[in-house]
Amino acid sequence: MRVIFMGTPEFSVPALRAIAAEHEVVAVYSQPPRAAGRGQTARPTPVHAAAEALGIPVRTPESLRDPQAQAQFAAIDADVAVVVAYGLILPQPVLDAPRLGCLNIHASILPRWRGAAPIHRAILAGDAETGVAIMQMEAGLDTGPVMAETKTPIGSMETTSDLHERLAEMGAGLIVYVLSRLPLPTTPQVDTGVTYATKIDKSEARIDWTRPAFEVDRQIRGLSPFPGAWCDVGGERVKLLRSRLVEANGAPGTVLRDFTIACGDGAVQITLAQRAGKRPMTATELLRGWDLPSRLG
Repeated sequence: MRVIFMGTPEFSVPALRAIAAEHEVVAVYSQPPRAAGRGQTARPTPVHAAAEALGIPVRTPESLRDPQAQAQFAAIDADVAVVVAYGLILPQPVLDAPRLGCLNIHASILPRWRGAAPIHRAILAGDAETGVAIMQMEAGLDTGPVMAETKTPIGSMETTSDLHERLAEMGAGLIVYVLSRLPLPTTPQVDTGVTYATKIDKSEARIDWTRPAFEVDRQIRGLSPFPGAWCDVGGERVKLLRSRLVEANGAPGTVLRDFTIACGDGAVQITLAQRAGKRPMTATELLRGWDLPSRLG
């Protein structure tokens, strides 16, 4: 099949590689290179770099709203477009251009967690499971009918980073399965159980130790690695990246032992953290030569 692939972050790369191994990816669309790093040099997105390594032509329009960009898209004459965390709105002429339409790989079991941050939100909410859905795209936000889905449990110590990698691979396998069987019947999304995964804001990252331990644990795991839940340790801002629940109690914020911190109800043990300007370290590494204060802010 002639496939247009549209994606931007690392999450999209496994799907691009899997599709390119089975079909003719005639063009890749990705967000334009952005300035990054100390030198603020323009860097291509992970999908852009992966496409170039595969020898696939890349297009990086700022928008797909103007008629010329839409005409160029239609002129590719693709059988189908696959969209994975692309980041631009697809106008109706773009959705209608491929013979079999545009398919989206979405990292949740729809209609739960429509929107920008489904992996983060699933962990923050304490969901027992999540998954990947392949959806026929339409104008609404992740409202299209579903062609296929697969589920996976969320581990009690799993972070967004862990789940991100697993769901990326699951999505790659599922889209290859779907493309080999097109056209497939679709199932409209139900109207009940709809939730929206709003974009993560950095204001959500500061830890409030008065909250129950299970909420603090979810916050740490759900925001790891980015933006990273953080607390004040003796006047230093420290990111907490991995944790687990433990049976202990004390005044909220009190350091009970090692890197075990009392919460409003129960406690969490920090297993991975990052000091300012340092690499992430295990609690054992951090506590060598670093004495924690009796209480964290």
